[in-house]
Amino acid sequence: MTRSRPRVAALTGALLAATTLAGCGSGTSAPDAAAGPPQPGGILRYGLSVAPTCADPAQASTNQTIYVARQVVDSLTDQDPETGELKPWLATGWEVSPDAKVFTFHLADGVSFSDGTPLTADSVRKTFDSIVRTLGAAKAPLGTSYLTGYVGTTAVDPLTARVEFSAPNAQFLQASSTPQLGILADATTARSAEDRCAGAATVGSGPFSYADYRQDVSATLVKRPGYGWGSAVFGHQGEAYLDRIEFTVVPESGVRTGSLSSDQLDATSDALPQDAPQIEATGGRVLSTANPGIPFGFQPNVTRGPLRDPAVRQALLTAIDRQELVDTVLGPQFRPATSALASRTPGYLDLSQRIGFDPDATRAALDRAGWVRGDDGIRVKDGQRLGFAVTFSQVFAGNQAILELIQQQLRTVGIDLTLDLVSNAEYTARQSSKDFDALYYNSTRADGDILRTGFGLDGRNLNARAPIPALDDVLTAQLGAVDSETRKALIQQAQQQVLDAGLWIPTVELSQAIGAGAAVQDLKFEASARLQFYDAWLSGR
Repeated sequence: MTRSRPRVAALTGALLAATTLAGCGSGTSAPDAAAGPPQPGGILRYGLSVAPTCADPAQASTNQTIYVARQVVDSLTDQDPETGELKPWLATGWEVSPDAKVFTFHLADGVSFSDGTPLTADSVRKTFDSIVRTLGAAKAPLGTSYLTGYVGTTAVDPLTARVEFSAPNAQFLQASSTPQLGILADATTARSAEDRCAGAATVGSGPFSYADYRQDVSATLVKRPGYGWGSAVFGHQGEAYLDRIEFTVVPESGVRTGSLSSDQLDATSDALPQDAPQIEATGGRVLSTANPGIPFGFQPNVTRGPLRDPAVRQALLTAIDRQELVDTVLGPQFRPATSALASRTPGYLDLSQRIGFDPDATRAALDRAGWVRGDDGIRVKDGQRLGFAVTFSQVFAGNQAILELIQQQLRTVGIDLTLDLVSNAEYTARQSSKDFDALYYNSTRADGDILRTGFGLDGRNLNARAPIPALDDVLTAQLGAVDSETRKALIQQAQQQVLDAGLWIPTVELSQAIGAGAAVQDLKFEASARLQFYDAWLSGR
């Protein structure tokens, strides 16, 4: 098919400007000069650090899950990882109403899903309807958050979809580039949430399709013959170069690195600093880029134990030596968190002076709040020990080592931290029921609206908090701000309010660190730091 010139309304420029990425990362596996031009064919063997949780991109939340699911689904738009600009993909152009309530997308002609059915405006309607009305916030928390205030989608004609919201929703245009809002075939949207998690039931229009999906074990993707509607961000047009991608789950970092070095795998997730020399010794390299969104941190349940005390939550902000976490556990491609947003996120505000490591300030704050050291060094107030548990899973290989070091740091100021490592399934269940003292996680998105997803009252409200007018007002106001500078200012206010209320205790910014063998060329990161295999190819095979 031939892509027509995009039609983009003038207002879109203001919305696009608000998505400019700050300090864009690098690390794409650019081809070696000796490798020559891209060579089609071959099987890329990829080692995941954690099992994907679901084959359905609408329900995907972890990086490892999205690495797989993103390859089978296309989105209406794509976001340039270097500039943050939104570019055509399934939509050749779009218009946004002045009040940011109505978004009209003009779809490319000749696009088909992997089951042979055509992409139409009705496909857009059924995809968004199913996220809101079938999956819901429990199964698709990100997608439903992006579709907040969704009224419906109208098929104006077979290739024109009009998406309407009950209130301004300025973030939606960027959300239309995410895999969670990727457009799926009727064969998928008609199914239940559980059925959609099985690979065969997930049918997209992407450059790859599922050949096999075994929960907690492996996933195999095959190239789509005839694919010809790639994003304007992609490095080439036409079919993908790779014939197949074979994802297997290899939890142990040393085993992943050994398999890469011995040519049993071509690329791996979560390459640790100690892995780099072994990878590089066999001609490989570590590709890295920083994640935008909410950095890793603690989200306290403000109804539980000592974390009910705002003074305790404030004291935690200065109790953590974030630079030590980076230097001891992670390595130079990572950064200490300095705000409620990661530094690559549009609208990021550096609050490092507000949350800098200052154990003396922590001790003084706890003293003033009446928390007194006990005989074992742990503080006590009114008979209650200053201790809490942090619930986490190993979605990132460094989580446990980071938390063990934080556990030691907090003990020096009289806080007893208990580590509660659970499976992904239990983590999700505990999160949903709010059965935790604090959660530890991060959330990736190249838009400051991720603060509303993480801390808004209308979503999951994982802090279990009551209304905070100063925060709630700016989270709502940024949805209606179509002027980029106005929206940026509101997002910056929201970061300050989140920390002022002690709703997030940031630790480190996540970076993707991918071990790539010598044969792997043009393996790229998209704007939200997830892998894009469409341009990847293998040399010397």
